[in-house]
Amino acid sequence: MSDGQSGRRSVQGGHSLVVTAAPDPADVQAIRGGLEAHNAAQGAPVDWVPLAVVVRDGQGNLVGGLTGGTYWGWLYISHMWINENLRGKGHGSRVLLDAEGEAVKRSCHHVHLDTHDFQALPFYQKHGYTVYGELQDMPLGHTRYSLQKRLEAG
Repeated sequence: MSDGQSGRRSVQGGHSLVVTAAPDPADVQAIRGGLEAHNAAQGAPVDWVPLAVVVRDGQGNLVGGLTGGTYWGWLYISHMWINENLRGKGHGSRVLLDAEGEAVKRSCHHVHLDTHDFQALPFYQKHGYTVYGELQDMPLGHTRYSLQKRLEAG
């Protein structure tokens, strides 16, 4: 199917189920909203605040940075990248420390992230992160690690 749908089938009660690689953005938002409403009813309202730390060269070109956000007293780092020719020069450490510092200002007490065996596991461990989970063969032949760190104020 050209619309990204791989199948539609009927399920119990006359409902239909659609598998798609191209979901309607309104459907995605409705699912997210439903989960957020459930979480709020359990005493965990959404308080997500985006966070980015960027590194630019002298010409203003982006050469690295971090994205994520803070919620429920935690910093979540979704992506971190430093241009290859800048690695090992302290830029990554500075980005990470600045993100952690901003998280503390936002009253966060922990940080969590995922990395792979071919990415930056030793870097994060050097900065005090500990592994709390592993997924083998993600991607095949590699390991994905889930890490966390307790943040200290001041």
